[in-house]
Amino acid sequence: MDVPGVVRPATEWELSSLIAAAAERGKPIEVLGAGTKRDVGRPVQAALTISTTSLRGITLYEPTELVMSAQAGTLLADVEGQLAAKGQMLPFEPIDLGPALGGEAGRGTIGAVFATNLSGSRRVVTGAARDHLLGVRAVNGRGEAFKSGGRVMKNVTGYDIARGLAGSWGTLAVLTEVTFKVVPRPEETATLVLSGLTDDLATEVMCQALGTPYEVSGAVHLPQVMASRLRTSELRDLRKSVTALRIENFSKFVRYRCEKLRENLEPYGKAEVLGDDVSRAFWDEMRQLSVLQGDQRPLWRISTKPTFGHKVVEAIRQYMPVDAFYDWSGGLIWLEVPVSADAGASDIRRVIAQYGGHATLMRAEPAVRAAIDVFQPLEPGAERLSRGIKAAFDPAGILNPGRMYALS
Repeated sequence: MDVPGVVRPATEWELSSLIAAAAERGKPIEVLGAGTKRDVGRPVQAALTISTTSLRGITLYEPTELVMSAQAGTLLADVEGQLAAKGQMLPFEPIDLGPALGGEAGRGTIGAVFATNLSGSRRVVTGAARDHLLGVRAVNGRGEAFKSGGRVMKNVTGYDIARGLAGSWGTLAVLTEVTFKVVPRPEETATLVLSGLTDDLATEVMCQALGTPYEVSGAVHLPQVMASRLRTSELRDLRKSVTALRIENFSKFVRYRCEKLRENLEPYGKAEVLGDDVSRAFWDEMRQLSVLQGDQRPLWRISTKPTFGHKVVEAIRQYMPVDAFYDWSGGLIWLEVPVSADAGASDIRRVIAQYGGHATLMRAEPAVRAAIDVFQPLEPGAERLSRGIKAAFDPAGILNPGRMYALS
């Protein structure tokens, strides 16, 4: 996404100078990577917009040590291309949110991956993006450059700054470089598919599959209306709901585990097995949220207990018609709701309060995002802690002010 009127510092010291000058004058700054997630969160009213896209390049890659460092503005696609050339990958399978927000695919940056902590289907077994972040370089709201962490994972006593910055959406500091763990890419991928299951039965299947010893690395369920939007014709043409379970490993292990898992799930129906090419195409679709593209309806991302996912959607349907699909074995819900003044926030928050979890509005018109709590409201204790951390990193409150929570 080409964002006009944006300053793109080419070095960390230039970035530091810009932020220090803005802090001295109390000028608010909008912080961006490539801008693919600019429309997530509350609109930022800023005097200056800074992008990290000129801070680009892989600065360290040691395949044998499974570690990489890259400047924050490096395209995620470039990072993954370098890893693929060595038969490696990012373990947490970051999603590409851009197309679902009306932008281009493949334009996100590695800094934004960690700044937003948005992880894909493999998170259910490998952990989130922040769990693989080893260290960062960043500039705080005073214009001070600092470093946290290193090249190896260590036990931390006290506050882990690097992981604390993950998921802060540029409100605490501007990342300039990230160091992270990588893993070998599986030799083969297969997908077991059961069709026609209801949401509650699909949840039961996904949870059971993840509890087996067959190392399921992805578990998603798409009701029929969502499955009909798939590009993968082998699944779209079923004209039924799709429950997909991924197994990946060495080829001989994949075949054995698929057969054993099919036997385990036989009471729920006959599972079909998708081969490597079709499987990779399908899970790439899940990474790009293809079934959510081309729609302008408000979009929510809801995380809850896997066994509660279908109950949360059922409860929300008591208030409004919605379309949804489930990831993370039912624990992550992508929910499209009708256009309204608050994008259904009051009713969704009411349901979340009953079942537990977090709901974030990922897509809506600016006026809606400015009027409601886009991110899950914090409990009083967590809010005090959050404000204290913000004051420590950004005492003038100039970095992405009001993006996550309304200013007070």
